[in-house]
Amino acid sequence: MSQSKQPKSTQTSNFLKFKPLKRFLQSSLYPGIFQWLAVLVFAVIMVETLAGPTSAHDNFGTAATWVLWWPLLPLFFFLFGRFWCGVCPFGLVSDLTQKLFGANRKVPNFLRKYGLWIIDITFIFITWSDHIWGIVESPRGSGALLLLILGGVMVTAMFFERRTWCRYLCFLGSLSGNYSRAGMLELRANRETCKTCTTRDCYKGNTKTPGCPMFEFPMAMENNANCNLCGNCIKSCPHDSIRLTSRKPTSEFWSMTRAHFEESFLAIVIVGIVFVQNITMLDFYQSYLKWAELTLGISKDIAFTIIFIIAMTTPVLLLFAATAVSKRFNGETMRTAFARFGYAVIPLDLAAHMAHNLFHLLAEGKSIYYTFMGLFGVHLEGSTDFVSDPIIQIMQYVLVIAGTLGSLYTAYRIAKKNYGTSKALSVAMPYLVVILLFGILNFLTFTVRMGMRM
Repeated sequence: MSQSKQPKSTQTSNFLKFKPLKRFLQSSLYPGIFQWLAVLVFAVIMVETLAGPTSAHDNFGTAATWVLWWPLLPLFFFLFGRFWCGVCPFGLVSDLTQKLFGANRKVPNFLRKYGLWIIDITFIFITWSDHIWGIVESPRGSGALLLLILGGVMVTAMFFERRTWCRYLCFLGSLSGNYSRAGMLELRANRETCKTCTTRDCYKGNTKTPGCPMFEFPMAMENNANCNLCGNCIKSCPHDSIRLTSRKPTSEFWSMTRAHFEESFLAIVIVGIVFVQNITMLDFYQSYLKWAELTLGISKDIAFTIIFIIAMTTPVLLLFAATAVSKRFNGETMRTAFARFGYAVIPLDLAAHMAHNLFHLLAEGKSIYYTFMGLFGVHLEGSTDFVSDPIIQIMQYVLVIAGTLGSLYTAYRIAKKNYGTSKALSVAMPYLVVILLFGILNFLTFTVRMGMRM
Protein backbone atom coordinates (compact mmCIF):
# COMPACT_ATOMS: atom_id res chain seq x y z
CA MET A 1 0.00 0.00 0.00
CA SER A 2 1.50 3.34 -0.96
CA GLN A 3 1.35 6.37 1.27
CA SER A 4 -1.35 7.88 -0.89
CA LYS A 5 -3.54 4.87 -0.23
CA GLN A 6 -3.54 5.12 3.51
CA PRO A 7 -7.02 4.79 5.07
CA LYS A 8 -9.12 7.87 4.64
CA SER A 9 -9.50 8.40 8.38
CA THR A 10 -5.71 8.54 8.73
CA GLN A 11 -5.48 11.10 5.95
CA THR A 12 -8.21 13.40 7.20
CA SER A 13 -7.65 13.25 10.95
CA ASN A 14 -3.86 13.54 11.15
CA PHE A 15 -3.49 16.39 13.64
CA LEU A 16 0.16 16.85 12.70
CA LYS A 17 -1.03 18.42 9.47
CA PHE A 18 -1.89 21.41 11.63
CA LYS A 19 1.45 23.16 11.34
CA PRO A 20 1.40 25.16 14.61
CA LEU A 21 0.72 21.96 16.58
CA LYS A 22 3.45 20.06 14.76
CA ARG A 23 5.99 22.85 15.29
CA PHE A 24 5.13 22.93 18.99
CA LEU A 25 5.50 19.16 19.38
CA GLN A 26 8.84 19.29 17.55
CA SER A 27 10.11 22.22 19.60
CA SER A 28 12.22 22.09 22.75
CA LEU A 29 9.24 23.45 24.69
CA TYR A 30 7.39 20.13 24.45
CA PRO A 31 6.95 18.27 26.72
CA GLY A 32 9.29 20.19 29.05
CA ILE A 33 6.96 23.13 29.63
CA PHE A 34 4.30 20.74 30.99
CA GLN A 35 6.80 18.60 32.89
CA TRP A 36 8.33 21.48 34.82
CA LEU A 37 4.87 22.80 35.67
CA ALA A 38 3.93 19.33 36.94
CA VAL A 39 7.18 19.14 38.95
CA LEU A 40 6.38 22.47 40.60
CA VAL A 41 2.84 21.41 41.51
CA PHE A 42 3.91 17.99 42.79
CA ALA A 43 6.72 19.54 44.82
CA VAL A 44 4.12 21.65 46.63
CA ILE A 45 1.92 18.58 47.05
CA MET A 46 4.76 16.51 48.54
CA VAL A 47 5.79 19.24 50.98
CA GLU A 48 2.18 19.78 51.99
CA THR A 49 1.41 16.07 52.52
CA LEU A 50 4.61 15.49 54.48
CA ALA A 51 4.79 18.71 56.50
CA GLY A 52 1.38 20.36 56.21
CA PRO A 53 -1.80 19.85 58.25
CA THR A 54 -2.32 16.30 59.44
CA SER A 55 -6.05 16.43 58.67
CA ALA A 56 -7.02 15.62 55.08
CA HIS A 57 -9.81 18.18 55.39
CA ASP A 58 -7.23 20.98 55.69
CA ASN A 59 -4.43 19.63 53.48
CA PHE A 60 -4.00 20.98 49.94
CA GLY A 61 -1.76 18.08 48.95
CA THR A 62 -4.43 15.53 49.77
CA ALA A 63 -7.16 17.51 47.99
CA ALA A 64 -5.06 18.15 44.88
CA THR A 65 -4.02 14.49 44.63
CA TRP A 66 -7.20 12.59 45.42
CA VAL A 67 -9.97 15.07 44.60
CA LEU A 68 -8.49 16.58 41.42
CA TRP A 69 -5.59 14.63 39.90
CA TRP A 70 -6.80 11.08 40.51
CA PRO A 71 -10.40 11.69 39.29
CA LEU A 72 -9.17 13.44 36.13
CA LEU A 73 -6.68 10.71 35.14
CA PRO A 74 -9.20 8.28 33.57
CA LEU A 75 -10.69 11.12 31.52
CA PHE A 76 -7.23 12.12 30.33
CA PHE A 77 -6.47 8.54 29.28
CA PHE A 78 -9.72 8.35 27.33
CA LEU A 79 -9.26 11.66 25.52
CA PHE A 80 -5.49 11.81 25.02
CA GLY A 81 -4.06 8.34 25.59
CA ARG A 82 -1.05 8.25 27.93
CA PHE A 83 -0.33 11.96 27.51
CA TRP A 84 -0.15 12.34 31.29
CA CYS A 85 2.71 9.81 31.36
CA GLY A 86 4.59 12.00 28.89
CA VAL A 87 4.38 15.04 31.18
CA CYS A 88 4.46 13.19 34.52
CA PRO A 89 6.93 14.83 36.94
CA PHE A 90 8.38 11.43 37.85
CA GLY A 91 9.28 10.91 34.19
CA LEU A 92 11.31 14.13 34.22
CA VAL A 93 12.98 13.09 37.48
CA SER A 94 13.85 9.76 35.84
CA ASP A 95 15.39 11.49 32.81
CA LEU A 96 17.45 13.91 34.93
CA THR A 97 18.66 11.17 37.30
CA GLN A 98 19.67 9.02 34.38
CA LYS A 99 21.50 11.87 32.70
CA LEU A 100 23.49 12.67 35.84
CA PHE A 101 24.04 9.26 37.42
CA GLY A 102 22.69 6.61 35.05
CA ALA A 103 24.61 3.41 34.36
CA ASN A 104 22.26 2.75 31.39
CA ARG A 105 22.29 -1.01 31.81
CA LYS A 106 19.95 -3.18 29.79
CA VAL A 107 16.62 -4.01 31.38
CA PRO A 108 16.84 -7.43 33.08
CA ASN A 109 14.98 -10.19 31.28
CA PHE A 110 13.04 -10.83 34.48
CA LEU A 111 11.48 -7.37 34.29
CA ARG A 112 10.76 -7.69 30.59
CA LYS A 113 9.01 -10.99 31.18
CA TYR A 114 7.21 -10.34 34.45
CA GLY A 115 6.95 -6.54 34.60
CA LEU A 116 3.22 -6.53 33.89
CA TRP A 117 2.60 -9.04 36.67
CA ILE A 118 4.66 -6.93 39.07
CA ILE A 119 2.54 -3.91 38.13
CA ASP A 120 -0.69 -5.88 38.57
CA ILE A 121 0.31 -7.18 42.01
CA THR A 122 1.54 -3.75 43.15
CA PHE A 123 -1.68 -2.05 42.05
CA ILE A 124 -3.81 -4.62 43.89
CA PHE A 125 -1.63 -4.35 47.02
CA ILE A 126 -1.79 -0.53 47.10
CA THR A 127 -5.58 -0.64 46.68
CA TRP A 128 -5.85 -3.10 49.57
CA SER A 129 -3.40 -1.20 51.79
CA ASP A 130 -5.27 2.07 51.25
CA HIS A 131 -8.31 0.58 52.98
CA ILE A 132 -6.21 -1.02 55.70
CA TRP A 133 -3.97 1.95 56.54
CA GLY A 134 -6.02 4.82 55.13
CA ILE A 135 -3.44 6.20 52.70
CA VAL A 136 -5.88 8.41 50.81
CA GLU A 137 -7.40 9.95 53.96
CA SER A 138 -3.99 10.51 55.53
CA PRO A 139 -1.76 13.33 54.24
CA ARG A 140 1.29 11.59 55.70
CA GLY A 141 0.26 8.32 54.07
CA SER A 142 -0.15 10.04 50.70
CA GLY A 143 3.22 11.74 51.13
CA ALA A 144 4.92 8.46 52.02
CA LEU A 145 3.45 6.83 48.92
CA LEU A 146 4.77 9.67 46.74
CA LEU A 147 8.19 9.37 48.39
CA LEU A 148 8.28 5.62 47.73
CA ILE A 149 7.46 6.23 44.06
CA LEU A 150 10.12 8.94 43.83
CA GLY A 151 12.71 6.63 45.35
CA GLY A 152 11.79 3.80 43.02
CA VAL A 153 12.01 6.10 40.00
CA MET A 154 15.44 7.41 40.96
CA VAL A 155 16.97 4.06 41.87
CA THR A 156 15.68 2.48 38.66
CA ALA A 157 16.97 5.39 36.57
CA MET A 158 20.43 5.12 38.14
CA PHE A 159 20.80 1.51 37.03
CA PHE A 160 18.77 0.94 33.88
CA GLU A 161 18.26 2.59 30.48
CA ARG A 162 15.38 4.78 29.36
CA ARG A 163 12.24 4.84 31.53
CA THR A 164 12.42 1.34 32.93
CA TRP A 165 10.27 2.32 35.90
CA CYS A 166 7.51 3.73 33.71
CA ARG A 167 7.44 0.74 31.38
CA TYR A 168 7.90 -2.16 33.77
CA LEU A 169 7.31 -1.07 37.38
CA CYS A 170 4.95 1.92 37.71
CA PHE A 171 1.79 0.76 39.47
CA LEU A 172 -0.25 3.03 37.19
CA GLY A 173 1.42 1.66 34.06
CA SER A 174 -0.92 -1.21 33.29
CA LEU A 175 -3.99 0.78 34.33
CA SER A 176 -3.04 3.73 32.11
CA GLY A 177 -2.13 1.36 29.29
CA ASN A 178 -5.50 -0.37 29.44
CA TYR A 179 -7.52 2.83 29.68
CA SER A 180 -5.61 4.60 26.90
CA ARG A 181 -6.33 1.65 24.61
CA ALA A 182 -10.01 2.52 24.87
CA GLY A 183 -9.24 6.13 24.02
CA MET A 184 -9.86 8.44 21.09
CA LEU A 185 -6.28 9.38 20.14
CA GLU A 186 -3.43 7.34 18.73
CA LEU A 187 0.11 7.88 17.51
CA ARG A 188 1.31 5.57 14.74
CA ALA A 189 3.86 5.49 11.93
CA ASN A 190 3.31 4.93 8.21
CA ARG A 191 4.66 1.41 7.80
CA GLU A 192 5.34 1.73 4.09
CA THR A 193 7.48 4.79 4.71
CA CYS A 194 9.25 3.08 7.61
CA LYS A 195 10.19 0.06 5.48
CA THR A 196 12.70 2.13 3.55
CA CYS A 197 14.14 3.86 6.63
CA THR A 198 17.72 2.94 7.54
CA THR A 199 18.23 5.22 10.55
CA ARG A 200 15.59 3.97 13.03
CA ASP A 201 16.03 7.31 14.80
CA CYS A 202 12.50 7.07 16.23
CA TYR A 203 13.63 4.15 18.38
CA LYS A 204 17.38 4.74 18.81
CA GLY A 205 17.35 8.53 18.88
CA ASN A 206 19.93 10.85 17.34
CA THR A 207 22.25 13.66 18.37
CA LYS A 208 19.34 16.05 18.95
CA THR A 209 16.60 13.79 20.37
CA PRO A 210 16.69 10.67 22.59
CA GLY A 211 15.06 7.47 21.43
CA CYS A 212 11.65 6.30 22.61
CA PRO A 213 11.79 6.30 26.43
CA MET A 214 9.20 3.50 26.56
CA PHE A 215 11.13 1.06 24.34
CA GLU A 216 8.56 1.31 21.53
CA PHE A 217 9.23 1.19 17.78
CA PRO A 218 6.48 3.26 16.12
CA MET A 219 6.48 1.14 12.96
CA ALA A 220 5.58 -1.97 14.97
CA MET A 221 3.09 -0.36 17.38
CA GLU A 222 -0.48 -1.61 17.17
CA ASN A 223 -1.78 -0.30 20.49
CA ASN A 224 -1.59 2.66 22.86
CA ALA A 225 -0.46 0.68 25.89
CA ASN A 226 3.11 1.97 25.99
CA CYS A 227 3.04 5.22 24.01
CA ASN A 228 3.20 8.28 26.29
CA LEU A 229 3.02 10.88 23.49
CA CYS A 230 6.38 12.34 24.56
CA GLY A 231 6.98 13.54 20.99
CA ASN A 232 10.50 12.12 20.62
CA CYS A 233 9.61 10.17 17.48
CA ILE A 234 7.90 13.23 15.99
CA LYS A 235 11.10 15.21 16.53
CA SER A 236 13.53 12.55 15.33
CA CYS A 237 11.76 10.91 12.35
CA PRO A 238 13.59 12.06 9.16
CA HIS A 239 10.78 10.91 6.85
CA ASP A 240 7.70 12.59 8.37
CA SER A 241 6.20 9.16 8.99
CA ILE A 242 4.51 9.79 12.33
CA ARG A 243 0.74 10.30 12.43
CA LEU A 244 -1.36 11.60 15.33
CA THR A 245 -4.97 10.70 14.62
CA SER A 246 -8.40 10.35 16.17
CA ARG A 247 -10.28 7.06 16.14
CA LYS A 248 -13.41 5.33 17.35
CA PRO A 249 -13.25 4.63 21.10
CA THR A 250 -12.55 0.94 21.91
CA SER A 251 -11.73 0.15 18.24
CA GLU A 252 -8.23 -0.96 19.24
CA PHE A 253 -9.59 -3.96 21.11
CA TRP A 254 -11.10 -5.65 18.09
CA SER A 255 -8.33 -4.77 15.65
CA MET A 256 -5.39 -6.02 17.70
CA THR A 257 -3.48 -9.18 16.80
CA ARG A 258 -1.78 -9.85 20.14
CA ALA A 259 -3.60 -10.27 23.45
CA HIS A 260 -1.72 -10.34 26.76
CA PHE A 261 -3.12 -12.39 29.61
CA GLU A 262 -1.63 -10.03 32.25
CA GLU A 263 -3.44 -7.01 30.79
CA SER A 264 -6.74 -8.84 30.59
CA PHE A 265 -6.31 -10.17 34.11
CA LEU A 266 -5.90 -6.64 35.50
CA ALA A 267 -8.90 -5.46 33.46
CA ILE A 268 -11.07 -8.11 35.11
CA VAL A 269 -9.66 -7.43 38.57
CA ILE A 270 -10.41 -3.71 38.19
CA VAL A 271 -14.09 -4.64 37.89
CA GLY A 272 -13.79 -5.92 41.45
CA ILE A 273 -11.63 -3.01 42.61
CA VAL A 274 -14.11 -0.39 41.43
CA PHE A 275 -16.92 -2.40 43.04
CA VAL A 276 -15.01 -2.53 46.34
CA GLN A 277 -14.26 1.20 46.18
CA ASN A 278 -17.97 1.87 45.77
CA ILE A 279 -19.13 -0.56 48.45
CA THR A 280 -16.73 0.73 51.11
CA MET A 281 -17.97 4.28 50.64
CA LEU A 282 -21.64 3.42 51.08
CA ASP A 283 -23.43 4.07 54.35
CA PHE A 284 -24.11 0.43 55.24
CA TYR A 285 -20.44 -0.60 54.98
CA GLN A 286 -19.57 0.55 58.50
CA SER A 287 -22.56 -1.40 59.82
CA TYR A 288 -21.22 -4.52 58.09
CA LEU A 289 -17.80 -4.06 59.70
CA LYS A 290 -19.39 -3.74 63.14
CA TRP A 291 -21.53 -6.84 62.54
CA ALA A 292 -18.47 -8.84 61.41
CA GLU A 293 -16.53 -7.74 64.46
CA LEU A 294 -19.29 -8.56 66.95
CA THR A 295 -20.82 -11.65 65.33
CA LEU A 296 -17.83 -13.33 63.66
CA GLY A 297 -15.21 -12.14 66.09
CA ILE A 298 -12.89 -10.82 63.39
CA SER A 299 -11.21 -7.45 63.06
CA LYS A 300 -12.31 -4.78 60.60
CA ASP A 301 -9.15 -5.33 58.55
CA ILE A 302 -9.88 -9.05 58.17
CA ALA A 303 -13.52 -8.31 57.33
CA PHE A 304 -12.43 -5.92 54.58
CA THR A 305 -9.81 -8.37 53.30
CA ILE A 306 -12.50 -11.03 52.93
CA ILE A 307 -14.65 -8.63 50.87
CA PHE A 308 -11.59 -7.60 48.86
CA ILE A 309 -10.62 -11.17 47.99
CA ILE A 310 -14.19 -12.06 47.02
CA ALA A 311 -14.46 -8.93 44.86
CA MET A 312 -11.13 -9.67 43.12
CA THR A 313 -11.76 -13.34 42.43
CA THR A 314 -15.46 -13.33 41.51
CA PRO A 315 -15.12 -11.38 38.21
CA VAL A 316 -12.13 -13.54 37.23
CA LEU A 317 -14.07 -16.74 37.91
CA LEU A 318 -17.11 -15.43 36.03
CA LEU A 319 -15.03 -14.59 32.98
CA PHE A 320 -13.36 -18.00 33.10
CA ALA A 321 -16.85 -19.56 33.25
CA ALA A 322 -17.89 -17.50 30.23
CA THR A 323 -14.72 -18.63 28.46
CA ALA A 324 -15.47 -22.28 29.23
CA VAL A 325 -18.95 -21.96 27.71
CA SER A 326 -17.69 -19.97 24.74
CA LYS A 327 -14.95 -22.52 24.08
CA ARG A 328 -17.56 -24.86 22.61
CA PHE A 329 -17.91 -22.43 19.69
CA ASN A 330 -14.43 -20.93 19.26
CA GLY A 331 -12.21 -23.98 19.69
CA GLU A 332 -9.36 -22.02 21.31
CA THR A 333 -7.51 -22.59 24.57
CA MET A 334 -8.96 -21.08 27.74
CA ARG A 335 -5.94 -18.83 28.21
CA THR A 336 -6.07 -17.43 24.67
CA ALA A 337 -9.80 -16.74 24.76
CA PHE A 338 -9.66 -15.26 28.27
CA ALA A 339 -6.84 -12.93 27.22
CA ARG A 340 -8.69 -11.82 24.10
CA PHE A 341 -12.09 -11.16 25.68
CA GLY A 342 -10.75 -9.76 28.95
CA TYR A 343 -10.13 -6.50 27.10
CA ALA A 344 -13.86 -6.20 26.46
CA VAL A 345 -14.53 -5.13 30.07
CA ILE A 346 -12.13 -2.15 29.87
CA PRO A 347 -14.77 0.33 28.57
CA LEU A 348 -16.94 -0.56 31.60
CA ASP A 349 -13.89 -0.36 33.90
CA LEU A 350 -13.09 3.09 32.58
CA ALA A 351 -16.68 4.33 32.84
CA ALA A 352 -17.20 2.95 36.36
CA HIS A 353 -13.87 4.38 37.50
CA MET A 354 -14.84 7.78 36.08
CA ALA A 355 -18.30 7.55 37.67
CA HIS A 356 -16.83 6.76 41.08
CA ASN A 357 -14.31 9.60 40.92
CA LEU A 358 -16.91 11.98 39.51
CA PHE A 359 -18.50 12.11 42.94
CA HIS A 360 -15.26 13.20 44.59
CA LEU A 361 -14.55 15.78 41.90
CA LEU A 362 -18.01 17.36 41.84
CA ALA A 363 -19.09 16.83 45.45
CA GLU A 364 -15.75 17.75 47.05
CA GLY A 365 -14.12 19.88 44.36
CA LYS A 366 -14.29 23.20 46.19
CA SER A 367 -12.06 21.73 48.90
CA ILE A 368 -9.17 22.19 46.46
CA TYR A 369 -9.72 25.96 46.51
CA TYR A 370 -10.30 26.08 50.27
CA THR A 371 -7.11 24.15 51.07
CA PHE A 372 -5.10 26.08 48.46
CA MET A 373 -6.05 29.35 50.14
CA GLY A 374 -5.02 27.74 53.41
CA LEU A 375 -1.43 27.74 52.10
CA PHE A 376 -1.57 31.52 52.41
CA GLY A 377 -3.16 31.54 55.85
CA VAL A 378 -6.69 32.18 54.58
CA HIS A 379 -9.17 29.92 56.36
CA LEU A 380 -12.31 29.19 54.35
CA GLU A 381 -15.26 26.95 55.14
CA GLY A 382 -18.40 26.12 53.22
CA SER A 383 -20.04 23.61 50.96
CA THR A 384 -17.53 21.65 48.87
CA ASP A 385 -19.90 20.60 46.09
CA PHE A 386 -20.18 22.09 42.61
CA VAL A 387 -23.50 20.40 41.76
CA SER A 388 -26.18 18.56 43.72
CA ASP A 389 -26.12 14.85 44.48
CA PRO A 390 -29.05 13.97 42.15
CA ILE A 391 -27.25 15.53 39.18
CA ILE A 392 -24.06 13.65 40.05
CA GLN A 393 -26.00 10.40 40.23
CA ILE A 394 -27.58 10.98 36.82
CA MET A 395 -24.13 11.57 35.36
CA GLN A 396 -22.87 8.39 37.04
CA TYR A 397 -25.77 6.38 35.60
CA VAL A 398 -25.07 7.73 32.10
CA LEU A 399 -21.38 6.81 32.39
CA VAL A 400 -22.09 3.27 33.61
CA ILE A 401 -24.71 2.66 30.92
CA ALA A 402 -22.36 4.00 28.23
CA GLY A 403 -19.50 1.86 29.56
CA THR A 404 -21.68 -1.25 29.66
CA LEU A 405 -22.85 -0.71 26.09
CA GLY A 406 -19.26 -0.06 25.03
CA SER A 407 -18.10 -3.33 26.59
CA LEU A 408 -20.98 -5.30 25.08
CA TYR A 409 -20.22 -3.90 21.63
CA THR A 410 -16.50 -4.54 22.09
CA ALA A 411 -17.05 -8.19 23.03
CA TYR A 412 -19.22 -8.71 19.97
CA ARG A 413 -16.71 -7.03 17.66
CA ILE A 414 -13.84 -9.11 19.08
CA ALA A 415 -15.84 -12.25 18.35
CA LYS A 416 -16.79 -11.05 14.87
CA LYS A 417 -13.22 -10.13 13.96
CA ASN A 418 -11.69 -13.40 15.17
CA TYR A 419 -14.41 -15.97 14.41
CA GLY A 420 -16.52 -14.47 11.63
CA THR A 421 -20.01 -13.03 11.50
CA SER A 422 -21.76 -16.39 11.52
CA LYS A 423 -20.23 -17.46 14.86
CA ALA A 424 -19.83 -14.04 16.46
CA LEU A 425 -23.01 -14.00 18.54
CA SER A 426 -22.60 -17.60 19.72
CA VAL A 427 -19.00 -17.00 20.80
CA ALA A 428 -19.73 -13.63 22.40
CA MET A 429 -22.99 -14.49 24.19
CA PRO A 430 -21.46 -15.87 27.44
CA TYR A 431 -19.29 -12.76 27.71
CA LEU A 432 -22.24 -10.50 26.98
CA VAL A 433 -24.17 -12.03 29.87
CA VAL A 434 -21.25 -11.57 32.29
CA ILE A 435 -20.60 -7.99 31.14
CA LEU A 436 -24.28 -7.13 31.53
CA LEU A 437 -24.16 -8.52 35.09
CA PHE A 438 -21.11 -6.36 35.85
CA GLY A 439 -22.91 -3.34 34.45
CA ILE A 440 -26.05 -3.92 36.54
CA LEU A 441 -24.03 -4.37 39.74
CA ASN A 442 -22.11 -1.16 39.09
CA PHE A 443 -25.35 0.69 38.35
CA LEU A 444 -26.88 -0.49 41.63
CA THR A 445 -23.90 0.68 43.72
CA PHE A 446 -24.38 4.22 42.41
CA THR A 447 -28.00 4.32 43.57
CA VAL A 448 -26.75 4.91 47.13
CA ARG A 449 -24.90 8.07 48.10
CA MET A 450 -21.14 7.67 48.55
CA GLY A 451 -19.13 8.96 51.50
CA MET A 452 -16.70 11.87 51.19
CA ARG A 453 -12.92 11.83 51.44
CA MET A 454 -12.40 15.43 52.53
